[in-house]
Amino acid sequence: MASLSIAAMALGGSIAVPATGAQAADYPTWEELQAAKANTAAGAAAVVQVTALIAQLEANVAATRAEAERRTDELIIAQQKFDDAVLRAEQLQAQADAAAAEAATAQKNAGQVAAQLYRAGSGDVGVNLFLDAGNAAATEALLAKLGSMEKMVERTSGIYNRAQEKRNSAQALGDQAAVARAEREKLRIAAEEALAAAQAAQAAAEAALAESQAKKIELEQQLAFLKDTEAKTAAAYEEGERIRREEEERRRREEEARMREAMANGGPSSVASSGWARPAWGRITSGYGARGSICTGGGCSNSFHYAVDLGTGCSAPIYAANSGIVRFAGWSGTYGNYVQIDHGGGVWTGYAHIRPGGTFVGTGQWVNSGDNIASSGTTGASTGCHLHFEVFVGGGRINPISFMADRGIYF
Repeated sequence: MASLSIAAMALGGSIAVPATGAQAADYPTWEELQAAKANTAAGAAAVVQVTALIAQLEANVAATRAEAERRTDELIIAQQKFDDAVLRAEQLQAQADAAAAEAATAQKNAGQVAAQLYRAGSGDVGVNLFLDAGNAAATEALLAKLGSMEKMVERTSGIYNRAQEKRNSAQALGDQAAVARAEREKLRIAAEEALAAAQAAQAAAEAALAESQAKKIELEQQLAFLKDTEAKTAAAYEEGERIRREEEERRRREEEARMREAMANGGPSSVASSGWARPAWGRITSGYGARGSICTGGGCSNSFHYAVDLGTGCSAPIYAANSGIVRFAGWSGTYGNYVQIDHGGGVWTGYAHIRPGGTFVGTGQWVNSGDNIASSGTTGASTGCHLHFEVFVGGGRINPISFMADRGIYF
């Protein structure tokens, strides 16, 4: 991008450093710096300007990273609220179904007692009393029968009352479950919106980091050029910088190749005939369900564990459990570095606590079942290197152990 002349700015003002994230900065060209260096005052002003631009790059990266973390924290909270609402709605519906079943049983029992009472023949009792008035023994027997029938009537009435209470209870619980399901849907939409915001914030943070990495090197070289008292040309700096960047890129690619080879040598993922793969090797260290909250320097986890933890050890390979598109890849609060994959049909999987620099995929990327997508670590709220593996169905997290077992994958 062309910028305003630093030499001119030295006489009439200074380079404007834009507010963080507001717009791209105007970076000085090497030609402008060459001209500025020829003028002592302009050169001094240019040093200040370039120094400010470097600081601005660093501030922009810090600000966008902070925003990405805030958005992903909101995503975790929104997902937690949705999952809790799903659990609550299911519990209420189960209670309503149980109450309805009890009401049906009570109704049936009351009917059976009423039928027994009818068969006893209450009308015949009075006739028999009249006919057997002179027979004391028969009269006593009939009176006893009347007493038993009276108790049966009381029992029938009590059973009917209990049946009605259960029906009322079932209706009330059913109404509560309906309300809970409506709230659950609102929270599902909120979680989707939180994901979109987190994705956008993560993309902005990655863009800011990319800009910083690309421009900071050049700005630092320009600053060194301005401060250098020797009469070196900008072209010499540019050529030296080009060679240095090429060397850094070569080393980075070699390191990445070595890393991927090391991960591949960690053992392939087992892909079942269902198309699903084991996400990592290691024993179960924590299952799905209620447990104590874990608090570390990375924050505190929820008291309900919506996942299965696999004790992988550090830097072990993490594999895509099935083919799909990466929904999210980045920092996610107590999850640390996190990847989430959409497999279609409302099914997603999540992989948390990935080590720093151990995420090998990006948002929007297609992955195949069994692909090495990451390397395990202990980022976020974690006390040791492991994989926190989640399965989502319809937006809510379910027990991944039984889900994967149904697809031929056992932990």
